[in-house]
Amino acid sequence: MSTSDTFTKQQWQDQEALHRFQLISPLLQTGLDDAKRLQLRRTIADENHISVRTLYRYEKAFAEKQFSGLKPADREKHRSQNLPKNFAFLLEQAIQLRKEVPERSVAKIIYILEAEGLVAPGILKRSTLERHIYRAGYGQKQMQMYKEARNSSSKRFCKPHRMMLIQGDIKYGPKLPIGKHGAKVQTYLSSAIDGHSRYLLSSRFYDNQEESIIEDTFHQAISRYGAFDACYFDNGSQYIAKQIRFSLARLGIHVMHAKPRSGKSKGKIEKFHQVVDDFIRESKFKNIRTLEELNRLWTVYLDEYYHKQKHTGIAEYYESLGATVPEEGISPLQEWNRDSRPLTFLDAAVVSEAFLHHEQRKVDKGACISFRGKRYETKPSLIGHTVEISYDPAAPEQITISYQGTEPFTAAPLKIGSYCDKRPTLPASMQEQTPTTSRFLDALEVRYKQNQQQMADAISFASYRKEADD
Repeated sequence: MSTSDTFTKQQWQDQEALHRFQLISPLLQTGLDDAKRLQLRRTIADENHISVRTLYRYEKAFAEKQFSGLKPADREKHRSQNLPKNFAFLLEQAIQLRKEVPERSVAKIIYILEAEGLVAPGILKRSTLERHIYRAGYGQKQMQMYKEARNSSSKRFCKPHRMMLIQGDIKYGPKLPIGKHGAKVQTYLSSAIDGHSRYLLSSRFYDNQEESIIEDTFHQAISRYGAFDACYFDNGSQYIAKQIRFSLARLGIHVMHAKPRSGKSKGKIEKFHQVVDDFIRESKFKNIRTLEELNRLWTVYLDEYYHKQKHTGIAEYYESLGATVPEEGISPLQEWNRDSRPLTFLDAAVVSEAFLHHEQRKVDKGACISFRGKRYETKPSLIGHTVEISYDPAAPEQITISYQGTEPFTAAPLKIGSYCDKRPTLPASMQEQTPTTSRFLDALEVRYKQNQQQMADAISFASYRKEADD
């Protein structure tokens, strides 16, 4: 199998695992009794044209091995030997069937192909055909992305407990003189707010609006307060990016997206942004010169003002349930602290691993790889192989290199001296060493001494025999 095929297979396995997690994530939420969970499982199976038994299998795999348990098994060697001779034609027909009805499952596509007499029953395997359809760009996830986004949004006004639903969003902040020569740079506020208490799990200003600030926001939120059931985003490019979805899925967190042009569904975070506007107006009088100072004042504002002020949204929620609200109201901090639902803290190493970025690189003849314009030394045994690198986007200088059958190890950028050769530098273990002696001549000298000793012994023995004979 070529390295490109291996990479494509890994992509397919990751994408399939994410698709399976999205199928079962509604079944993982707390508070469902057996009857509701059974009915929900049947609904999901019907809507996605799969069996209830398949969903049971996915749930069991996730319970045992978390996200990695949802990846399809690696049976490439066995599959490649059993492809029918007309597989290219069958794949073309399967893609056409998927185009006609994007919701068609692979099992149904195989059924149609068999019913039409294009292939004998039992020849096509579901996982094999599914993998090739995905490679061609017509996977069910790819075809139904917008449909899933429309069907996944929540219409509830308020979740009954904290950490059941977290909303995330980005807002423009003030411009600061932090560019070259003091040029004004636009800042952006990335926040994660609890859907029940309106408490901020993480909120910070950044000097860019790349995907990495979303990852940092939720990395910090989960590190401080633990895992939550689901999160709710809009359809901005930062929130539909594959990395944040994979990171949250690895921690068992379901991702939902708002319907396009549905501002009301993001009411909590939009209401909070009005509070941000108040802070920005006040901050203009502080002559803030650095991003650090802006975030310091923002933390003070949240902890000493926003979190301690009564929140009308919380009061409206309890009034809608017929409950009495104290005259002084309920603040986000009070509602967060008095919630009966315990927090589920995660091991720091597990959280860090979930948010690592993963890429593939081919090891060159010098046992090195290139990453972000720098060269990293690997191991001689990996020359010519495609390895996986993992790194923290906040500190990309240090990367971890992994390859099947090799213990993962960390690598740092190579230091290049004042004079360097354009040819790739060999690793130290493969470079010629300056010897302190000639091992060949040393070996000859040992052999020579041995032979001389044998000759001396032979002469002594011959002399002894002659004396004995005389």
